[in-house]
Amino acid sequence: MIQDLLLTAPFTFLSAMAIIAMVVDALIKNSARITFLFSVITLIVSGILAIATFGQHGIGFNGMVTGGGFASYFDVLFSLGGLLTIFAARSYLQREGIEHDEFYSLVLFAIGGMMLIGHSNNLLSLFIGIEIMSVVFYVLSGYMRSSVASVEASLKFFLFGAFSTGFLVYGMALIYGATGSMDYNHIAMNITRGSLPLESLLPIGIALMVIGLSFKAAAFPFHQWAPDVYQGAPTAITGFMAAATKIAAFGAILRIFYVGFANAEWQWKPAMVVIAIITMVFGSLVAIAQRDVKRMLAYSSIAHAGFLLAGVIALSKTGLEASIFYLFAYGVATVGAFGIVTLVRDASGEVGDLNRWSGLGKRAPLLASAFAFFLLAFAGIPLTSGFIGKFSIFSAAYESGSTSILIAGVLSSAVAAFFFIRVIVLMFFKDPIEDGTSVVIPSALTTITITVSAVLTLILGIYPAPLIDFIATTATFIR
Repeated sequence: MIQDLLLTAPFTFLSAMAIIAMVVDALIKNSARITFLFSVITLIVSGILAIATFGQHGIGFNGMVTGGGFASYFDVLFSLGGLLTIFAARSYLQREGIEHDEFYSLVLFAIGGMMLIGHSNNLLSLFIGIEIMSVVFYVLSGYMRSSVASVEASLKFFLFGAFSTGFLVYGMALIYGATGSMDYNHIAMNITRGSLPLESLLPIGIALMVIGLSFKAAAFPFHQWAPDVYQGAPTAITGFMAAATKIAAFGAILRIFYVGFANAEWQWKPAMVVIAIITMVFGSLVAIAQRDVKRMLAYSSIAHAGFLLAGVIALSKTGLEASIFYLFAYGVATVGAFGIVTLVRDASGEVGDLNRWSGLGKRAPLLASAFAFFLLAFAGIPLTSGFIGKFSIFSAAYESGSTSILIAGVLSSAVAAFFFIRVIVLMFFKDPIEDGTSVVIPSALTTITITVSAVLTLILGIYPAPLIDFIATTATFIR
């Protein structure tokens, strides 16, 4: 038992602290400041524990979870993302008058669910992690209770999430029926040996799991929830949702397809190729037509899901490493970009209309420059982490022989560059519109979030070798 707890120290520690934070919320009124500080300390400690457990690879709790390596890497990602999120969220919540006591404990519970996803070695623990994360985001999406758009976003997210859960659970049940196990390694072993009690159920089970996980990753045609939820949810929460759910979803997809279903690739790879190509092209093309900044970033996120699927399809160590790097780069840039979106406002609240961002470079040159830099990273322009991420993904696709994905990815990246550069031109080469739009001076905490995100995006674009080498070592622990 002690060894199990040490192996999963980041997850178990953070989960315990989330429960304590919830109790503090219940016992102490107006405890937002206390729970904020408590959450900051918790996330820092969980990140340190994750770094400390990288080399302690093993399986614990009767094979339900794994620790070290791959899981610890994702623990670091979630801890860092959560920390940057609550830094950016605090002044935003105060400005909107919605800094309720429970916010920070909810964020901790969401991260706890994500960590369980990364640690999962069994379909049952995977399902529990996904549901913990999802339920929290249903609540956070409707956190601005006075806003009809926020409540509508929460309802849509809940309905689509419940729908996807049905596919996921049914798929898990069929896989259990087909292989006689819910353990990833046992599933892989039984598939390899051909000792399947009900072999005909396996492709149906895999197909249903692909659908369920595609909902979480916002891949076409299971993306319908993303634009409306991104637009309606409070922006600080949207940033967290866009970064963290993508990382968690692909943490699950990478583990189960690289470990559990690797020897049954002929049953899922062709369909995944089609989904990846359509997702890349659809997300990039539809983003062009968006006039709201959050909807534009939502469709960009859909396109990124397609790029990440290319790494899954490669089914190689190179593809795994490229996907892990891409998730880090995408997550950091996304939190920073949405942190800036929270600052563009008028008398009635946030300004999402891109036309009203005209001339932002003259109103707030530093913030506009930072936002432009994040957009260039999303487009995959050199000297940004996005370029290294896309180059790695496309290289893995080429090595695996997936030339159709490579071609679609390059073309989609060109389209994405067009609409991102269009926004940059709007901010720096158009005159400001006198319509009351202004930029709020960021708080110290928000400045930290934006600065850390920008610096990491730049460093990983100029000198990515240390992280790439580190991932190459970490990725060997996934099996």
